[in-house]
Amino acid sequence: MNPEVQSVEPLDNYQLKVLFSNGAAKLFDVSPYLEKGIFTELKDKSYFRAVRVVSGAIEWPHEQDLSNDTLYLLGKPI
Repeated sequence: MNPEVQSVEPLDNYQLKVLFSNGAAKLFDVSPYLEKGIFTELKDKSYFRAVRVVSGAIEWPHEQDLSNDTLYLLGKPI
């Protein structure tokens, strides 16, 4: 099981800085998802910045979410 998300910070160019419960920090690029289904709403930069941690994963107000597994496995260490 991968560690849970402790904090998330939205950055420029649809990047997220994600800190995990094991102390790891990763950079996750959301841009490949922006043309897919419910994630198209994330193109609005003010909406993109509304990301928050929920139950060890991340979520936006209209319930788009990314699991801690996706973020941890596909994120780039920083």
